[in-house]
Amino acid sequence: MKKSMSLIFALFLVFGFAQAASAHVTVSPQEVEQGSYQVFSIRVPSEKEAATTQVKLDVPEGVEVLRFEPKPGWTYQTETNGDGKIVSVTWKADGPGLGATEFGEFRFQGKVAADATELVWKAYQTYSDGSVVEWTGGEGADTPASVTAVTPSTGESDGHGHGDSHEAAAGEAADADDSGDSATQMLTMVFSAAALLLSLIALVAVIRRKKA
Repeated sequence: MKKSMSLIFALFLVFGFAQAASAHVTVSPQEVEQGSYQVFSIRVPSEKEAATTQVKLDVPEGVEVLRFEPKPGWTYQTETNGDGKIVSVTWKADGPGLGATEFGEFRFQGKVAADATELVWKAYQTYSDGSVVEWTGGEGADTPASVTAVTPSTGESDGHGHGDSHEAAAGEAADADDSGDSATQMLTMVFSAAALLLSLIALVAVIRRKKA
């Protein structure tokens, strides 16, 4: 009986960890190349009974935001510094926002700096009850900031942003974004498989216990 309870508890931990890992505000892709154009996506889940009505994202120094994808039911407003560079963007819901069982994605295009080494995305999630969750902590924090690793340039991307290369770069960025999503899906599948395996082990243990 104790063994069965231990297995069930382990199963609970796996499910709990998978849920916690997917409940963070994250920015994808998780890895980009220096000097490349990317389509970034911030994924925002609601973790409370109150709806998410506003999301603010601070733009790291190592990336220049160029344009945004419109999102029905939401408006956005940017903040710039003295050089005209976008340093933050705030999305606000026109309607009820994101409910307790919902999530939303907000997409924008940007160019990674040629000397960037890491992009730390600090986000601020506002709920309809007035509470604000600051996703600004370090690795291991309850509310960590999302981090994008930056790899050295291979020389294949247009690091100078010349001419009409934006469409091609945007296509490559979309592929990179899909790659990041695929990695997330693979992680979810691993957790699901582990959870299923533990469930089967627990079931077999219970059946053997009854036969004994």
